[in-house]
Formats: sequence, structure tokens, C-alpha cells
Amino acid sequence: MIYHHLFGRPGASESVRVAVVGAGQYATAVVTQAPQTPGLDVVVVADVDLESARRAYRAAGVDDNDVIYAATVSDAQSALTAGRRVVTDDGDLIAQLDGIDLVCESTGIPEASARFARDAILNGKHVAMVTKDTDVTVGPELKALAREHGVVYTPVDGDQHGLLIQLVEWARLIGLTVIAAGKATDGEFVYDPETSRVRIVTDKKIHPPAVAEVEVAAEDRAWLQKVPEGRSEEYRKERARILANLPQPGAYDLCEMTIAANYIGFTPQVPELLHMPLRITEIPVAYALKENGGVIEAAGTIDLATCLRTPDEAGLGGGVWIVVRADNAYSNHIMTTKGQIANADGTATVIYRPYHLCGVETSTSLLAACRLGLDTGSDDYRPRLDLVKVANRDIAAGEVFGNDHSPQLVARIVPAAPIAAGSPAAAHLLTGNRAAQDISQGTLITYDMVERPASSTLWSLREDQDRRFGVATAVSSIPSLSSVG
Repeated sequence: MIYHHLFGRPGASESVRVAVVGAGQYATAVVTQAPQTPGLDVVVVADVDLESARRAYRAAGVDDNDVIYAATVSDAQSALTAGRRVVTDDGDLIAQLDGIDLVCESTGIPEASARFARDAILNGKHVAMVTKDTDVTVGPELKALAREHGVVYTPVDGDQHGLLIQLVEWARLIGLTVIAAGKATDGEFVYDPETSRVRIVTDKKIHPPAVAEVEVAAEDRAWLQKVPEGRSEEYRKERARILANLPQPGAYDLCEMTIAANYIGFTPQVPELLHMPLRITEIPVAYALKENGGVIEAAGTIDLATCLRTPDEAGLGGGVWIVVRADNAYSNHIMTTKGQIANADGTATVIYRPYHLCGVETSTSLLAACRLGLDTGSDDYRPRLDLVKVANRDIAAGEVFGNDHSPQLVARIVPAAPIAAGSPAAAHLLTGNRAAQDISQGTLITYDMVERPASSTLWSLREDQDRRFGVATAVSSIPSLSSVG
């Protein structure tokens, strides 16, 4: 590992000064871990809910008397100069502050997030992007803009897509072929053979008609035993049927996979992703190439797995995984005989990281940006794919489109397309805006179906991105979405 370089470079005695925008669960962990991280100091926390900002500092052990509320740039600058910490409900002032090295953007609100990130970059500050809604929509443009202004735009360690990008890059660096890559969904399917029931363990809200637990019919129990070699597709379909009433991957899951795919150049096999509920030991069996008994048609496929396990089996912990092979026979023998889990003929091996620590481990990305001038993604971040939305029910003209947690829409991943009538609309250009017409259930939302806001940083940045990267995918090239209704 190279982490000691983050702390030992010239100038490392000076703390990296960070402003956090948005004090939700993830960002609060960034704030609370900073006092335990050598050389990292969170000096500003902004949130429209001031109490959330104050709570983050309290959770970090900072006394209320050491925190100053600032409503203006001058008030905030004076407090920072005096060595005090700042809370504010105005995220826009942060870009204008001197002495801030990096802005950790974690509002979760794509329009505001895009503005905060753009303004920080234009004012010479590094940006660590936690708001995946923004990253999936205009991340390549923000990264290009950052390079032009001599600063870093980075995904973050702790988020699954950030960790997956690095795992794939590491595998490529040591010469492995990556067949498939993905993350574990946050929920795990826990199967109790004694009661013949499967329940989901998750911290997410369960939206009807999904249920938290299902009973497995006696004749279906065999499908929850280990996937036999060569029968992966059959088991995929049967498990999907048996477990269909449990919560399935959400738009937020596909969002992260779209970001990762745009960084590493992978593609989904189908727009909704294959998504198999799998034990860890089954991943290299099922996600091997079809010619080796799996379901994957070509190397370089992005996907998802929900961990299926019994109560006494190990889980994936919301981590990330890759299925790989070494193309040298001797190297492949070493890899498959030294404790790694492979399929029967050794043509696919799973390497996995069974955890993601959210903001607790994000400091590595913040320090890499400020101390090393490096992002923790990959170099070739471009808009190859878009996350798009399909109506999950009838939507009336004038109705406001929800976010990635809303059951109103379901997500799909398709080739990137420009802002134009008839093109599939990037998912987060819909969020908070109104339907321009009645939309039937099962319809792919296109740009002519949404009312464009009068003034939008997010939409403007997206148009800049289309121009910069020459995004002009023909609508006819988009995979069929006929099965998503």
C-alpha cells in the first residue's frame, strides 16, 4: 500500500482543510473521522438544516462553543482566520472562502450539488463527489473542468463505485482479465433451510408490494442450493421467480454501477442488469463466461449481486467484487490454488472486498487529492452510458418526478445520448421537474416528456458535457426496453 505517502510528503505537517456540504449520514462520518485522521481538518460544515451541521461536529467531539454560525462570506472568513470552525446554511458561500483546500460535496441534491461543485472548481478548490446523482449526470464534465483549472475532481473511497473502480484498476495493473465486476446490493437475502423462509436484511425502506420475507415452496428449495456448474442461467431465472417479492435492486444501485462503468469502460449485458442472488462461492460459477458455464457473454461486463446466504454463512457486507482470470496458465494455477474461490475448471475466480465503510474511509480520497494531486478514480472518465428512468406506473402531466428512492420510476442503463427530443432523459435531469405530458406505465422517459427548468446548472453542465465529449448516440442504437413495463 502507498498510504504512508499521503502523510509523509513535503508540507504534510500542514492540515488539509476541508469543507463538507450536506451533513447526512455519509458526510457525518467524514466529519467524525477527521479528528482521528492525521493531517485532515474539517473546518466548515454546511447544511440547510443547521442542527444537522451542528450534530456532525458534536458527534466528532467538537464543543458547541468552538463552532461559529456564519451567514455571510465575511463572517465565515473571520471565524476561520480566528481558528474557529464554521456551520452555515448557505452552501454557496463555501466556494468563495480562502483557505479551503477541498469541498466534499454530499448534499444528495443534484441541482445544488452541481452548482456547489462547479463553483468550488472555478475557485481553485478540489472536489470530492459523494452525491452520485450528480456524478452520474455530469461527472465527466466536472472532472474535465477541474483539470482545466488545475484541481482534482474525485470519487471517494467508501462509496461502492469508488471502491470498485480501484479494484478493477488494480486487477488490470497486475495483468488479470476482468470478466465481470459489480457490487453487492445493500440488502442480503438470508435463507433459513429449517423454516424454508428467506428474509431481507436491509436498512432501506421496503416499498409495497415488496415484502420483507417470503416462504419457499418445498418444490423450489433445490433452487436455493449451490448453483451447479453449467446451470447458471437456469438458476438465475428460477431464483428470480422465487425471490421476486423481496425488494430488488433500486435506481441508486444502478446509478453507482453506471458511474463505475463510465470510469472503467465496462458495459451492462442488459439494461436492467442481470442481478443474481448468489452466495460468495457461487459468484465465479454464475458470472463466468457462457462458454465456461456462466451467464456472461463477454469480458468487461458490469453487474450486481445480492448476497444469498444462510444465517451462519459469510455475507458480502455491501462490498464489491470482480470475477477474473489470469491468461497465463501458470499464473492462473497459482491464483486458483492459493485460497481464492474459483469455478470448477478455474476459468473464473472471484476477488471481493466484503465491506465499504462509507465516510469512515473517505479520508484517503481527500488526502490523495490535496497531498498528491490525484483522484482515486481512473483517468478515462467519459459519458459512455446513461442512467435513465421508466415509468413504474401511470404518470400525469404536471406530476413531479421523484429521486432514485421513489417507486414512481425504475432505472435502466443505456448508451449515453445528448439532450434532444426523443432521446432518453438522463435520470437526474428529471428529479424535481414536472412531466410535460401524461406518461403510461412502462414508458421510457425522453427529454420531450419533461419540463426543463428555467435556469439549471445541472442541465447547462450536461449540455457542456455533450459538446465536450461529442455525445451523439443515435436513439436507434439503444437496447430494447420492451421488458421493463
